[in-house]
Amino acid sequence: MNGGKTKKKWRRRLKKLIALAVLPAILAGAFYLFALPALKASATTTYDSYTAVVGTISNSMDFTGTIAAKNSETLTASSAGTVRKIYVSEEQKVKEGDRLMRLSSGETLKASFDGTVNQISVAEEDEVVAGASLIQIVDFSNLRVSMRVDEYDISKVSVGLACSVTVTALDLTFDSKLAHINRMPSSSGSTAYYTVTAEVDGADGALPGMQVTVTIPEEEAIDAVILNKDALSFDMRNSAYVLKRNDAGEMEQVYVETGVDNDNFIEIKSGLSAGDAVYAVAKSDASSSGLSGLLSGLFGDRTEGMPTIPGQSFNSGAGGGEFRQRMESFGGGTGGGMMPGGM
Repeated sequence: MNGGKTKKKWRRRLKKLIALAVLPAILAGAFYLFALPALKASATTTYDSYTAVVGTISNSMDFTGTIAAKNSETLTASSAGTVRKIYVSEEQKVKEGDRLMRLSSGETLKASFDGTVNQISVAEEDEVVAGASLIQIVDFSNLRVSMRVDEYDISKVSVGLACSVTVTALDLTFDSKLAHINRMPSSSGSTAYYTVTAEVDGADGALPGMQVTVTIPEEEAIDAVILNKDALSFDMRNSAYVLKRNDAGEMEQVYVETGVDNDNFIEIKSGLSAGDAVYAVAKSDASSSGLSGLLSGLFGDRTEGMPTIPGQSFNSGAGGGEFRQRMESFGGGTGGGMMPGGM
């Protein structure tokens, strides 16, 4: 008797287990057969519109630095004595070898390079001790820019590399090139820094100590077809493409070859021409409540407690959709010399 009752219980449990296992499959099949097509038919895809234009795009590295004098010296007394004669005055231009000052010891101080008398620290008949600062000469016409480059960027710079220097206080920018790289670190810590110098030429009014920004171009595309980066999409292989309307009015993927990228705009090497209108999906709305309603209509109370799908969307196909214009304006759209990176 007990054996028969046990078998009946196991049969009932087995039937319940089979029913529980089969129900999800039935629900999934019904969803794909009935609910999904209905949602696709009612979904609305919104597109943003962009236009490819001709322009110039570039990216660069920026560093901060200071202006320094290449030649500067402060002359001192080699021994104690009295200042007998001063031959120059402050602000006076001097040539290499010119006499500057004579001491009671017979020592005569001379300029070792062409420059300007920046400061005289003593007067005639002053008593001085050994090592005392007497006179400073600076070459203000021969300056250089000194900047620090960290270990991550030092491999990207080299002597002779072109750059532009902007003197902050003067709002002045001039072209230059890198003159020297000290490959011994100038500071220690978690990141190593190296001192790199650039020439200063034609920077009237620049003085030692002034702050500068040094810009080193990395890549540049001149008079190229460029596009707002928001217009790009990528497939599973990370290949870039855009959406274009074909002759039938449907959206189709067009793969493009990209080039210089400045984070806002990107060069299009092939796949698009200037003036081409392209699109990117802005959003695709499908009601999660609609999904729950359809399933509830199909299965009644069996859908109670099932999770909705917030944010889930379905493409309505290549044809339909609403459009939001995102036209880029570059003086007519086809003129050269535009620089979207500066906008």
